[in-house]
Amino acid sequence: MLSMFLALFLVTLISATILGFVYEFTKDAIAESRAAKQTEALKKVLPPFNNNPVQEMYKKAVDGDTLYFFPARKDSALVGIAVNTFSPKGFSGMIRIMVGFLPDGTIRDVAVLEHKETPGLGEKMVRSKSDWSVQFQGKNPKTFKLAVKKDGGDVDAITASTISSRAFCDALERAYKNLTEGGAK
Repeated sequence: MLSMFLALFLVTLISATILGFVYEFTKDAIAESRAAKQTEALKKVLPPFNNNPVQEMYKKAVDGDTLYFFPARKDSALVGIAVNTFSPKGFSGMIRIMVGFLPDGTIRDVAVLEHKETPGLGEKMVRSKSDWSVQFQGKNPKTFKLAVKKDGGDVDAITASTISSRAFCDALERAYKNLTEGGAK
């Protein structure tokens, strides 16, 4: 019994040590990859700008998580604000989205940063998988209800992925609500 316990303890100790080293070795690369993805999303969802929105970023704690706001300026005039938003209501968990708003609150564009939705169904929210998210471009949430039509809104849901569509709308609504309540900086 003692030898089995020692063998199991050693295997667990060695495995945990190796896992710790792999994590330490890869954490910087993972952080760089996330930062690069965020930078690309900012360029995609915002109009042309010549400031550094990451340096002007501010955040707000909301619903147990954090929203990040990235003001974009062209020659010191505000041209838009990108919001890194989220929804915990995805079919397979958390969804993170970058949405670009023009100064009047109109959605310029949307980019999915992170999701674990079903391949072939919920993942259609990603532009490379389908054009579903294009329906939000040029829409102002003041007059365009960010809810699927099944719930009385204006959004066409992804076929067979109503839960993912609702989560996407939830993330956009959270971003718009907190942007308009907090005021643009």
